Amino acid sequence: MIRHEAIDDDDLRHLIVAGHIRFGGNRRLRIYGRLDCPSGKRMKRTSRVFFGDAAEAQEAGFRPCGHCLRDDYARWKGQATDAASGNRR
Repeated sequence: MIRHEAIDDDDLRHLIVAGHIRFGGNRRLRIYGRLDCPSGKRMKRTSRVFFGDAAEAQEAGFRPCGHCLRDDYARWKGQATDAASGNRR
């Protein structure tokens, strides 16, 4: 996880172009999504973090964005609902 405020814009662009950063997240809300997500573009720089892949974001305790990652969010929500109700699939 890379905090936006800890990296300069040129280095960030280089990491995105090189494919090392593929997702952005909100560290306060613990949500991650695609870099082109309109919801993610509105967040403050101090709240923004970056991930190389979805697995890295999930390991850090982030959930998928309900706007740009709808299928992943639906799976996450189903798992969270099942865990809360004690059901297992």
